[in-house]
Amino acid sequence: MSTIDKPGRGASKTANMGRFDTKLEVISLPVSDVERAKEFYVKIGWRLDDAPPGIVHFTPPGSGSSVMFGTDFTKAAPGSSQGTILTVSDIEVARDQLVAAGVDVGNFFHFTSDGTAEGLDPDRRSYFSLFSFSDPDGNTWLVQELTTRLPGRMGSGPTTYASVSDLEATLRRAEAAHGEHEKRTGQRDDNWPAWYAEYMVREQTGEELPT
Repeated sequence: MSTIDKPGRGASKTANMGRFDTKLEVISLPVSDVERAKEFYVKIGWRLDDAPPGIVHFTPPGSGSSVMFGTDFTKAAPGSSQGTILTVSDIEVARDQLVAAGVDVGNFFHFTSDGTAEGLDPDRRSYFSLFSFSDPDGNTWLVQELTTRLPGRMGSGPTTYASVSDLEATLRRAEAAHGEHEKRTGQRDDNWPAWYAEYMVREQTGEELPT
């Protein structure tokens, strides 16, 4: 089972060597029935991409990485992919949409100081709330709510958003935070676009948010 991205885990130290960009592109998914698996991932709204003959290629909405499967595509046993993590900006919306698509999904759970507990994280902290679901072969996916990244995860490059819904969710969080900012200052902030911009960049790079 893959390691869950637990809250509080900071940027790791890298070896003292030349660095080069390396992007996770495709995960091999072991399935027993290609057409059945294809129908499932179409049903949950993943994009069916072009691929060589005999290979099926899907990309989750807003993701830079994809999955591939096919007949004899991998020697791994069907259903042996366990705990691969998907991140979402609103975990309740994500679960509701999977339920509406007829997917059997697990209940919410969250991290605690003692391990995990049932239900959403009471404070809806980033990385803390999760649920799981499986495809017809038993390959399992963990869905984790991520609204603010840990420091160092995104670096200092350009701020980008994978989808319209991610950008909308970020704007809504910035709006709520800015409302609290105006309450604290006791006055209207006419320069709110600059405040929003700073909030959105800092949130994505894991820096301390403006107050």
